[in-house]
Amino acid sequence: MSATPVHRLNIVRAAARLFRKNGYSKTGLNEILAESQAPKGSLYHYFPCGKEQLGEEALRFSSQIALRTLEELGKEHVTAPSLLLAFATLLADWMEQSSFQDGCPMATTILETVPQSAAIRLAAQEGFGAWQQVFAERLRADGLKPEGARRLANLTVAGLEGSLIQARVAQDRRPIIECAEDIAALMTLRANYA
Repeated sequence: MSATPVHRLNIVRAAARLFRKNGYSKTGLNEILAESQAPKGSLYHYFPCGKEQLGEEALRFSSQIALRTLEELGKEHVTAPSLLLAFATLLADWMEQSSFQDGCPMATTILETVPQSAAIRLAAQEGFGAWQQVFAERLRADGLKPEGARRLANLTVAGLEGSLIQARVAQDRRPIIECAEDIAALMTLRANYA
């Protein structure tokens, strides 16, 4: 692989990490370049539309990491509740390891840019939609009808997002774990009465 694509990936990774920790508006392009160790020219070469384009790419990158994690966990956790609990445990571990400095890979950027940025809004919509789809498919396999599975998958992602914010504020993993436990119990209840 040539050095040029490596610079692009390093810039996207650095932007995703810095946006997640510091926020979109508080993260400057020079800070991203320093973190990525990429030459300045590569930023403008790969992201000619500037910070908004980089924000969109960083969101897509972060979303794909979470999606791959869900898909990998799904190989071992065959029901929606067990998948949710496993994913929540990973999220809680990750938050704890960062001393609650990290947050949702997408929320910080979204809260600062949507609805002003249509490109970032679309990337976020696609990311959340993909996560919801994983849970909806698992819920349908657990016996829920499509509309019920869609709604409960939406609640799952919304609950996880809110619990990540609460965990960061409380400096405690419990909001993530308790939210997942309660939604998993609801999933089980709905599957039993589907």
